[in-house]
Amino acid sequence: MQATFIGVGSMVGAGIFALLGAAGAVAGAAVWLSFLIAGIIAALQGYSFAKLGAKYPSGGGILTFLSRGFGEGHLAGIGSWLFFTAGSIVVAMIATSFGGYASAVVADDDRFWGKAFAVALILVMTALNAVGSSAVARVQSVIVVVVLVILTVFAVVTIASWDLTLLAPAGYPGAREIIASVALTFFAFLGFGVITFTAKDLPNPARQLPKAIYFALAIATTIYVAVSLGVFGTLTADQVVEYGATALAEAAKPTLGQAGYVLMVITALFSTTGAVNAGLYPSIGMTAHLASVGQFPPVFGRSVGRFPVGLLVMAALAIVLVIGFDLNKIASIGSAVALLVFSAVSIAHLRLFRGTGASVVVLVIGLIATLGTFVVFSTTTLVNEPATAIALVAIIVIAVAVDVWWKAAARRSTTPLRG
Repeated sequence: MQATFIGVGSMVGAGIFALLGAAGAVAGAAVWLSFLIAGIIAALQGYSFAKLGAKYPSGGGILTFLSRGFGEGHLAGIGSWLFFTAGSIVVAMIATSFGGYASAVVADDDRFWGKAFAVALILVMTALNAVGSSAVARVQSVIVVVVLVILTVFAVVTIASWDLTLLAPAGYPGAREIIASVALTFFAFLGFGVITFTAKDLPNPARQLPKAIYFALAIATTIYVAVSLGVFGTLTADQVVEYGATALAEAAKPTLGQAGYVLMVITALFSTTGAVNAGLYPSIGMTAHLASVGQFPPVFGRSVGRFPVGLLVMAALAIVLVIGFDLNKIASIGSAVALLVFSAVSIAHLRLFRGTGASVVVLVIGLIATLGTFVVFSTTTLVNEPATAIALVAIIVIAVAVDVWWKAAARRSTTPLRG
């Protein structure tokens, strides 16, 4: 159950508060359908991850699956650096969202205080993760229960009084726009990959890991669809786009008044806190595993006092991103990179399916769906946002360069000197 809480906390905090406005700008009131399609794609990947995790439980999570399928070569190494970077971007984006809500409450939406709150949250959650996985799980359990209860109440109240004319299919955009928005809404499901890194802490990972993945995806998909129906059944698509991250809070006003607005702001703070907590969690086991097999430098397997180096590096990178970059322009990069890594895991699984007992048909459908989402992202978002395209290419090039450099340095250190 704790693994499920970590997955749900990572997904719900990452998506529903930040994405409604952006997705609404593309898909209009059909956003609920985009979330449903994204949930189905995530479920296909979840099936693959569950089968692999049951066979190869490890603190390295999905990166262990890459190594099993391709060996400990450059492909697995590049994928590992990309996933680590994507994790840092996601943590930074969610922390920035927390900072925006917190500063709006106490500092009149001041930009400085927004970044200050974001950095403070990363530091606090880093300390919590350094205490140990049991502390992370306990805090995550409390946060997830609170968030789910409030979002459920929100969905029930708004759906009970919705205006069905706002959700009429006649007002939906074309299929292309709805499919294009899936590339955005899929970002809301990236957190389920975090569950694979909990395998090392589960008494019976072969049985518990698949259940945790399926249960977390079912909860997140249901919440996303219900909340989006409630929001777009209360506000027009233009209003949702205008309100952006505070759309949920605004949608609560007609039925719950100002108290509903405040309640949803508090929920957003809880939700983003849980997502940062869950986002940092895999950095410890992941980097320690990668250091042990030679994919990352040995320093990533060490600790500074009680703080694992991998955790410190991810937190530091996230803080740099928060302070130095406009994350609204590059936040989708985390989704794009994760889609590439997930696709690579699917290909690796096709080389391992006899050992995992997975259905080849399901794996191929999952691979096509995931790559298709990335293609849609590339032909819509990247075409219209050159800065995002440049950032994606730069991240890939840096990952390749770092992996090549480290592998070459490791070979030189093990080559005997000739005298």
